[in-house]
Amino acid sequence: MSNCSSINQAKQAFKHTPALLAALQAHIQQHALPATFITTLQNYYMPLAEQIYQQSQITGQTSVIGINGAQGTGKSTLSSFLKLILEQVYGCAVVQFSIDDLYHTHAKRQQLAREVHPLLQTRGVPGTHDVNLGIALLETLSTATASTKVFIPYFDKAIDDRAPREQWSLHQGKVDIILFEGWCVATPAQAESALKQALNALEANEDPHAIWRNYVNLQLQQSYLALFSPIEYLIMLKAPSFECIYQWRSLQEHKLAQKQDSRNHNLKIMNKNQLQRFIMHYERLTRFNLQVLPEQAQVVIELDDKHQITDLKYLQQ
Repeated sequence: MSNCSSINQAKQAFKHTPALLAALQAHIQQHALPATFITTLQNYYMPLAEQIYQQSQITGQTSVIGINGAQGTGKSTLSSFLKLILEQVYGCAVVQFSIDDLYHTHAKRQQLAREVHPLLQTRGVPGTHDVNLGIALLETLSTATASTKVFIPYFDKAIDDRAPREQWSLHQGKVDIILFEGWCVATPAQAESALKQALNALEANEDPHAIWRNYVNLQLQQSYLALFSPIEYLIMLKAPSFECIYQWRSLQEHKLAQKQDSRNHNLKIMNKNQLQRFIMHYERLTRFNLQVLPEQAQVVIELDDKHQITDLKYLQQ
């Protein structure tokens, strides 16, 4: 389908809301997506936004929507467009944030590396997030009134540290819908027997006694339950396989490198070998999520190896 025909179809679909179409087209350009992405919005994102809105009307209280997906599946893109649609079409007050923005500071992860296990220096797995910060944020947003001011944390991956508070975004007022996205959002703990055998070279060489992976699993059994418990509606972006994820994550790193300020010599962009090792930190739980979450999520968005949505399934309604 050509760009022109895609846009013409979208114009027909959005003919009663030209302002929305203009906003969506601007958002597409902002995210450097092809013009044909408008059909994805029409066929999948718009119906999903309506489903989320209807879900939010059931209780009349703030709805917490979880969005899970492996690295590079498009969680941030989906969240951003859902926020735009929910605000523009349904007049909802929406706050969007990532579990990545809850990472412990670089200094805190250094402390964990010294006191628990060296692999906790690397951000990503459960145990490397400030869970209390996340729990407090969700509670404050869920109970916000018209006069409430909430600062949304921001973690700068380019410098591998939490950004200064003055760079955090500010939300004021009541919140109708919270979009809480992340690669391990709603991830359950594994059975302890599954932790005994190393899954990759990182685990075999750097965690031979399973101290790190047992610690990660313990966090899922304990504090992360409280972080994930407010989620009432879970959406999963399902990659076709774990093997696609390195390629997608590599693309993310390339985009990050393009955005970096060449005058800032402290920015940390990973090379190929560093990225391969980094992905191994996520492999165990990513594979586990691909097995178990499709049966637990309310919505599963199936992706092919080219990032295209092939199906959207509504489950457990």
